[in-house]
Amino acid sequence: MELEITTLAERPELQGPMWQMLDTWDEFVINDPVGWAYVGRIVGELPEYVLVATDPEGKVAARAFSVPLAMDVDGRRELPAGGWDQVMLWAFSDLRHGRKPDIVSAIEITVATDLQGQGISGRMLAAMRDNARRLGFDQVIAPVRPSAKKAEPQTLIDEYAHRTREADGLPHDPWLRVHVRAGGVIEKVAHTSMAVTGSLDQWRKWTGLPFDTTGQVEVPGALVPVHCEVERGYAVYVEPNVWVRHRL
Repeated sequence: MELEITTLAERPELQGPMWQMLDTWDEFVINDPVGWAYVGRIVGELPEYVLVATDPEGKVAARAFSVPLAMDVDGRRELPAGGWDQVMLWAFSDLRHGRKPDIVSAIEITVATDLQGQGISGRMLAAMRDNARRLGFDQVIAPVRPSAKKAEPQTLIDEYAHRTREADGLPHDPWLRVHVRAGGVIEKVAHTSMAVTGSLDQWRKWTGLPFDTTGQVEVPGALVPVHCEVERGYAVYVEPNVWVRHRL
């Protein structure tokens, strides 16, 4: 499919259609409080780091968010266990305090529901790399949410992240495989990349599950089980992601 990929800064009129694009994010994921607080700010305050793909009819086919941040400062020289949440917190702290960024972190690449499986995510990743290079950066880091991990939530992420295919040595996970084929290198696991807490009623609403037993609850779409505390009335999901570094 022919696509036009531009920044939101170049085409601000795409902001509304971009948000209206149908996607497959599970409801519990979009209730991560850090994401809830900051993703909209990326669009509003960092539009040059937002990419939007449109098809020949002008319909939004995909979006990609990234953020600039400073990593070569005290306390940040290692990729953080906090992953997705942490880089957004750092990026907007840097923006507030006028700290010069030295790296770009991917935040999200999302393809419209009816266009998945056509290689568009890889094209958006390539465009994100090109955009970072155009803006003067020589590296992109990505707290990757491995797409097939949800099929085996009990598998430890440290084993899953480094599992490869016998035929070609590429990652077992298809989304990690896209990153590695694009030149990325898997560096480490972000064990606490995203945290979602909620009351049992909230989790029932988000998932349609009863949440009536204390312990681990396997939730469709979740990469690891959700920990449920019936007597205390809450459940917590702590999602691991995988750090991938792209040198440009």
